[in-house]
Amino acid sequence: MTFTDPTKIPLEIVIAASNNAAGRMVSVVDSVEDAQIVLGVLEHGPDGVLLAPQCADDVIALSEICEDTGTRLELCEMTVQSIQHIVMGERACIDTCSLLEKDEGLLIGSFSNAMILACSESHPLPYMPTRPFRVNAGAVHSYSVGPGNRTQYLSELHAGSPLLAVRSSGMARRVSVGRIKIERRPLLSIDAHTPDGRNCNLIVQDDWHVRVLGIHGEVHNVTELRSGTVLAGFVPDQARHVGLPVSEFCLET
Repeated sequence: MTFTDPTKIPLEIVIAASNNAAGRMVSVVDSVEDAQIVLGVLEHGPDGVLLAPQCADDVIALSEICEDTGTRLELCEMTVQSIQHIVMGERACIDTCSLLEKDEGLLIGSFSNAMILACSESHPLPYMPTRPFRVNAGAVHSYSVGPGNRTQYLSELHAGSPLLAVRSSGMARRVSVGRIKIERRPLLSIDAHTPDGRNCNLIVQDDWHVRVLGIHGEVHNVTELRSGTVLAGFVPDQARHVGLPVSEFCLET
């Protein structure tokens, strides 16, 4: 199918009208960017897209878009060793363009080789309404995990940046940043370790309403963490250079 108008409403109508019908629907697109939009129409798009590529990179990019149906990360236990109140610093709240589930958040950490699953504000809190699109993530130096096995500092994120929203089961999906809100707050440093002894650190706002997730989706207020508390974490298999995985010696403390 080819549509002459730039609006996607005709495609929406055809997808809705042909729901559960026999056959397959393929939509002609003009660019890789258009393909990404078309494949998200009514959440699942047509069965396929047809593109005349301008170069080999278009073929690779289109293949990645078509395969981007969600991924699963191998989460692991992170056992809290200690927490420490530290001086003021800048922390970032990440407002995404998606409504996050109660056991869903973002992987955040001071080190690129071990991160903790920071909880979304999807659980009731006193004095303020829930904001299920938001994660009170951590100090601005912290790493976050995005699609394609990339990491970025929280200070580098901006409206439109892609991130991976991760559930306690390890299921991950691509979400987009709508806004980054950086403010100066008292901070709390959380030290934890993996079963094989790898160290992890997360620095967050020092307040009861900031939360992290346990390995089974349990919600923990950061100011109530104690030595021995088990959290959900992620251990990338390689070090990082400008956000890209690289096989080299890298010690972070």
